[in-house]
Amino acid sequence: MWMKKSVNLIYKKYVLLLIVVIFIINMLSGCMQEDFELDAVEVREYNGEDLSSVHDFRENSIKGPQYIDRENYTLKITGLVKNPKTYIYDEVINDFQNYKKTITLFCVEGWSVKILWEGILVKDIIQESGPLENANTLIFHAYDGYTTSLPIEYVDDNNILLSFKINNVTLPSERGWPFQLVAENKWGYKWIKWVTEIEISDNIDYEGYWERRGYSNNADLNKSFFD
Repeated sequence: MWMKKSVNLIYKKYVLLLIVVIFIINMLSGCMQEDFELDAVEVREYNGEDLSSVHDFRENSIKGPQYIDRENYTLKITGLVKNPKTYIYDEVINDFQNYKKTITLFCVEGWSVKILWEGILVKDIIQESGPLENANTLIFHAYDGYTTSLPIEYVDDNNILLSFKINNVTLPSERGWPFQLVAENKWGYKWIKWVTEIEISDNIDYEGYWERRGYSNNADLNKSFFD
């Protein structure tokens, strides 16, 4: 009788332990999923065009998604400028005119997404710092150490956006919050996420993370992304 009670007690403890382990595993697996909550209703159609979903992107960043503290975040404008600037997040989104564009991002991996991007013009924010006459290149720096560059002329002529919303929702951290560059007509590796600094330079040949690994510095969609 004593042995039977002991076995039953051990069995109950084992079942309880198993339930706890399963619960913990489910919790952890939920944390590792890429799903995230949006802060508004995502639009899937704009001006008669069907849009991809915010969830249609693939995760391919060099260090995984970055999660930045809003209170400590700043965007710096540095380099060949008369007046270097440092902006907090709210200053960027509130102090400059906002624009919307429907643009497709094409990744070198073979996938693409058509998204409604909302943000400010890069040329508007760098103009406040007063680029010097010999400046010809913008070097973009990300929170995870990623960099890439684009000619100032291209950025100005194409009204390139620094986006803080996609499909009417605030850019999720997994997609590049606080800011992603919308480098239209360029391959996806130019669409830098988690932007923390725009450095104004005279180095037209600057090579970023993927460019140093053989990718084209030009990155035009109608050409190969390999040099």
